[in-house]
Amino acid sequence: MSLSTNQATRRWVVDPERSTVEFRVPNLWGLASVAGQFTRFDGTYTIGPNERALELIVDADGLDTGNRRRDRHLRSRAFLDAEGHPHIRFAADDVEDAGDLRVRGELEVAGAKVPLSLEATVRELDGALEVEATTAVDQRDFGMTWSPLGMVRSPTTLHVKARLRDETREDSNQQPAREARDE
Repeated sequence: MSLSTNQATRRWVVDPERSTVEFRVPNLWGLASVAGQFTRFDGTYTIGPNERALELIVDADGLDTGNRRRDRHLRSRAFLDAEGHPHIRFAADDVEDAGDLRVRGELEVAGAKVPLSLEATVRELDGALEVEATTAVDQRDFGMTWSPLGMVRSPTTLHVKARLRDETREDSNQQPAREARDE
């Protein structure tokens, strides 16, 4: 889906109630996987005549695999270092809309920044956008090397399915009400 950029800049924001950020890591030498999700995140997609930018910020402490002990370990300095680096951030200002999105940006996890390219599908639903992307990253690129007996494998698969609402349109719809109150 191609979004027109010959209009004013539009800013789309993630609706966390209708979105998911999930991961899957091969474990036990690839025989099983650990799956989980992040429960707290926000993001934006800005589209304008001279700009296209995408940002997703995830609260590292919002990790949930369904196992509290494992979650504490994954939040520790051995992995996400959620205390020292509370956010995971993906930022891209190289977004090409060719029907699907081709996105080039940088993923920052536990203080390490790694370039990341991915493709995302976009579709419009009831005035909102749905953006979905799956990519793989090597957790060792972020300094995550803990793996007793080599049990934790790479790559980690990341899957984001985000519903975004047009904040620009919401702001312009609310503007007359604000002006009326000021009079």
